[in-house]
Amino acid sequence: MITHVALAEGVGAAFTARAGGVSPAPYDSLNLGGAVGDDPAAVRDNRHRVAAALGIEPGRTAWMRQVHGADVRVVTDPGGLAAPDAPAVDAMVTTVPGVALAVLVADCAPVLLADPVAGVAGAAHSGRPGTAAGVVPALVKRMLELGADPGRMVAAIGPAACGACYEVPARMRDEVTAVVPAAHAVTRAGTPGLDIRAGIVAQLAADGVTGVRIDPRCTIESPELFSYRRDGRTGRFAGYVWLKDPGHG
Repeated sequence: MITHVALAEGVGAAFTARAGGVSPAPYDSLNLGGAVGDDPAAVRDNRHRVAAALGIEPGRTAWMRQVHGADVRVVTDPGGLAAPDAPAVDAMVTTVPGVALAVLVADCAPVLLADPVAGVAGAAHSGRPGTAAGVVPALVKRMLELGADPGRMVAAIGPAACGACYEVPARMRDEVTAVVPAAHAVTRAGTPGLDIRAGIVAQLAADGVTGVRIDPRCTIESPELFSYRRDGRTGRFAGYVWLKDPGHG
């Protein structure tokens, strides 16, 4: 159900999958997305199940109304940050221990960042539009403003559509790679593609962040994960990151 990531001492990080929840098909079963047509009660139950498994408080988990942009929200108190009150942003950052940041995905890349020395953590939703818009660099910049240092920062990029599967029109690939050249890809079928995670790695490196862990799973190829491109109507899994409360895990 959950893949824990050893991001850094004092930092919790994890990616969920689709098993272990209560949602019916086509959201079966651990759907965490509140805006995909699933029963809200099932989504709440699933979110509580994940929080319990991670040892975090559901009421201290911040969610976003993701809009494929590059705006960043600083979160100190996540109270109320759930649909329909979640902010229309694609990245969040916090300096408050115990506040968990959650990013929903089903082909886009969930990106988790932290500087444990400065006590700063961040999360971003970086799909094709967000990667081209620079949501991850925007998150890094905001974290630096809060005291983070790129030489200390560590990152985890979760499962996403891989370059061999993520087919796009040639013009769309050209538009993205004009600003993120490393995202250029060719699919297995020999058609234009995009490797979003490669693009994000390059963006992080350009900002001095080189300690990057990558989950190699492709959402389209992995039935244990939700994939919008593969299934259309489906659920969302999530990446979580939080600064641990001393003595509370």
